[in-house]
Amino acid sequence: MTDFEAIDALLAGARQEVALPSADLRRELREGLNLSRTQVARVLGVSPSTVGGWESGRDPGGEVREKYAYFLEGARTKLAEQAAEEAPEPVEPGEPGLADGSADSDSGSGSGSDSGRGPGSESDEVEALPAPQPCVLCGAPARHQVAGFPQHLDPADCGTATPEPAAPVQPVPVQPEPVQPAPVQPPPVESRTAAARAPRDRAAEPVRVVPVGRRMQTAGQDPDLIGAAVAAALDKHGGDLEEATAALVKRAIPDAMALLDETRKGGRYDVVAHPWIPDILRKQTARGADRIWEARPKWARTELPPGAHEVTALDINGAYLSALKTHLPIGQLEHSTGFEHDRRRAGVHLITPPAWEHEAHLPNPIGNRDEPGPLWVTEPTLRLLLRLSGPRYGLCEPPVIHESFTSGATENLLEKFRVALKDARDRAIAEGDDVTLEYVKAMYSKFVSTMGESNYNRELYRPDWMHLIRSQAFANLWTKAYKAHEEGLTVVRAMGTDELHVIGDWRRVFPEGRGVAEVKVKDTYTVGEDFDPGAAGEGDD
Repeated sequence: MTDFEAIDALLAGARQEVALPSADLRRELREGLNLSRTQVARVLGVSPSTVGGWESGRDPGGEVREKYAYFLEGARTKLAEQAAEEAPEPVEPGEPGLADGSADSDSGSGSGSDSGRGPGSESDEVEALPAPQPCVLCGAPARHQVAGFPQHLDPADCGTATPEPAAPVQPVPVQPEPVQPAPVQPPPVESRTAAARAPRDRAAEPVRVVPVGRRMQTAGQDPDLIGAAVAAALDKHGGDLEEATAALVKRAIPDAMALLDETRKGGRYDVVAHPWIPDILRKQTARGADRIWEARPKWARTELPPGAHEVTALDINGAYLSALKTHLPIGQLEHSTGFEHDRRRAGVHLITPPAWEHEAHLPNPIGNRDEPGPLWVTEPTLRLLLRLSGPRYGLCEPPVIHESFTSGATENLLEKFRVALKDARDRAIAEGDDVTLEYVKAMYSKFVSTMGESNYNRELYRPDWMHLIRSQAFANLWTKAYKAHEEGLTVVRAMGTDELHVIGDWRRVFPEGRGVAEVKVKDTYTVGEDFDPGAAGEGDD
């Protein structure tokens, strides 16, 4: 690619960031729809604290900025529609049924008064009866019905029948004998038409709640399996935190599978839990490994500029939890050959990786590999290489695809499962609940590690999923390393799924905290020494 072509590609990919309303208005729009930060954060794929930061003046960037702007504009439209529905409709003077051109307030509908509503009013559904029936208000024969109930149209006629005393002690109105058998008379209460139109006063209704775990929740919500398990463990072990934690971690695998089943209810796809697996995904020996390369990074920079440098080792929170959001094959893997990549499918691919010429300052996206030639990689690794070879990055040539084992795929297959674990993790951190936090960590980490050939999880046999989720975690770490490099930080080391060493003001690049979208400091250390020119010249005399 020539310099001019690179400039054209850069200009083609550049675009102006979408505008966002002020921070105060962002919060006002969310609260106007009675939405919590957690609800908004869930659909945007960020943490509630991140949404709080946006509402305090911090601006998102990239794709999430566009999603957030779309939500805010939708919230603005929704609130405008609600305001229009609640506003009273204007009434033209002289409109039928209104004596003075003012709006009908339905006053008197519950007391039997129909003043201001003449016979034949369409709003009251007046019909003539073939034979007189008892009025629901006074019991006397009426020749019309309003909204299906016999009533007098003229208030002067209502109550004119003279009741006969049923007993000398207390006069009780006796219903006159009807001309024909009358239907079961509804109780003489307020007008049913008015009651039907009156909205339910939900503010006065009590909220039914039930205890779940250590918290209360509204009855009828989705069951909190995590909270219930923690509460049961604490109760069984008499409140001993260490014993309860150990018991929960021990049962993390079956509990994770139960949570997966609960979150899959009503899902669009039926997951194939034990499909046919190609030989490349089977262990070659009893204690060996299969033939899939996960691209685990284990990279360290070889040189730094002269002088002393303070290095910060960053810990990426919930790496495997975030990696649950990846393109996973739904059904059985099918074999194909060719160089084209179908983004609607996912699986494993035999590729010849491109040469990587940026080892001095960025790790190789396929990890540390000594042997040249083709190798089997996962969907996240292939997609990362294809992105890096595109016009936006231009860091390498595209990989050559020889053959693939893939199935129809979706990125949201485990999304409800991931969100349930993420929300439980966020709550545990906010409440200082270490028992739940360790339990949730064990659930998602063991879920990933045992879905292959494992004696601990016989409910799900998807070694392809295991490799894809792990590789997604590695790809996510590489993306963070590239972001740090692009923002002017010096990337020193990248290890595993969750460790990134950098030099520079990393807080302006990554938000600090314990949330899934945040990072925390694992260690700080100094590399190199400051050079003193005066000390270097002392021995020249």
